[in-house]
Amino acid sequence: MISVPARLALLMFLYCLLTAGALWRALGTGALDAFTLGVVPVLLGLILRQSWACMALRLYIGIQTLGCAALGITAIIAYRITPEDVRVVVQGQELPIPAVVIGLMALLGFQYWVAFSANTRNYLARH
Repeated sequence: MISVPARLALLMFLYCLLTAGALWRALGTGALDAFTLGVVPVLLGLILRQSWACMALRLYIGIQTLGCAALGITAIIAYRITPEDVRVVVQGQELPIPAVVIGLMALLGFQYWVAFSANTRNYLARH
């Protein structure tokens, strides 16, 4: 039996945290968010080592990329109109935009690295 590659195990752990946060948010607000709850089938496929999990992972990362690109373009347009209104505030704490961008790019880059690595493909191809 092949063991889970370390980078895939880390990604699965991050997805577990994201799933817990998405469920907590859904129960707290009563609103379902397909962007964050979309991780559930991907996580289950990875845990169960299903053959479709690799494609689902890549699709989910693509959706995340489109979402981040849309938010980024919206922020750029808003910044051109009223620069003082473009802020990222989380629980009353304002975050610096460059740090948010670097963090998102690093997270997306890590996910792409894991999703398109030969180790992940080999792990999910073998039962």
